[in-house]
Amino acid sequence: MTSINSKYTQQIKSEAARLGFSFCGISKAEQLAEEAPRLEKWLKDNHHGDMHYMANHFDKRLDPTKLVEGSKSVISLLYNYYPEQEQRSDSYHISKYAYGEDYHFVIKHKLKDLVAFINEEIGEINARVFVDSAPVLERAWAAKSGLGWIGKNTMLIHPKKGSFFFLAEIILDLELSYDAPIKDYCGTCTACIDACPTEAILPGNVVDGSKCISYFTIELKDEILPHEVKGKFQDWMFGCDICQDVCPWNRFSTPHTEPSFLPKSELLNYSRNEWQELTEEIFQELFKKSAVKRTKFKGLKRNVAFLE
Repeated sequence: MTSINSKYTQQIKSEAARLGFSFCGISKAEQLAEEAPRLEKWLKDNHHGDMHYMANHFDKRLDPTKLVEGSKSVISLLYNYYPEQEQRSDSYHISKYAYGEDYHFVIKHKLKDLVAFINEEIGEINARVFVDSAPVLERAWAAKSGLGWIGKNTMLIHPKKGSFFFLAEIILDLELSYDAPIKDYCGTCTACIDACPTEAILPGNVVDGSKCISYFTIELKDEILPHEVKGKFQDWMFGCDICQDVCPWNRFSTPHTEPSFLPKSELLNYSRNEWQELTEEIFQELFKKSAVKRTKFKGLKRNVAFLE
């Protein structure tokens, strides 16, 4: 790589840090050949359940040049969401990532600022930004760019800060200096596999999405949840953090400093009874800018009733 590529790379990483991203890694925009058979088998085994969108755009998921014409690089970024305070333990729980404002909007705004910086400081580029909202294999790109390894629970794990991160990407037509992957440090640990109450984590770093508590509480739109998983949700009413909470690497997690992700005090302190009596008006106020709105009031009430 030329010194000019290195200079651009350093400028981008410095600006990413200034914008609040914890880590930034860069990889060459090329087909993810190793991921193709894994994704194909995952879909064939119906591990996506009713998430039919996962079967769409197969080629785009594997080849960034089909998303951004002439793309040369994929910038992967991690944004910390680990909270300083958690919900009271004797209540129903939502996943930590949904404590504050919807991450899609918060992080996309920062990505656009980073693209604007590149346009101004380096030169006009063709780029697209992604935050869990397009056919991009985020964890594969983050691992490829050295930001961690993909654990047995299929979460990206950073060796110094764990896995409580949002992942985001910029695919662009600018050649940069590329980072190298790091090794997998999960070893013989099976903490996440052992802790999953619905046995969604399978051998070979595979999660059966159709068995995941997050799938049942967010993605599945049925009016009644399947009887066979009754009593297995361990008080999770939106998403699930079990496999991350038990991961030894998350002892290195440190609280985020993003004001937009701070939870409302009611969210932390509501009792089971208060969640059971939640009205639509309070739901709309409490989750005004939250990712929890994805399940809608009706969905959250269904989940709470299932836990009773």
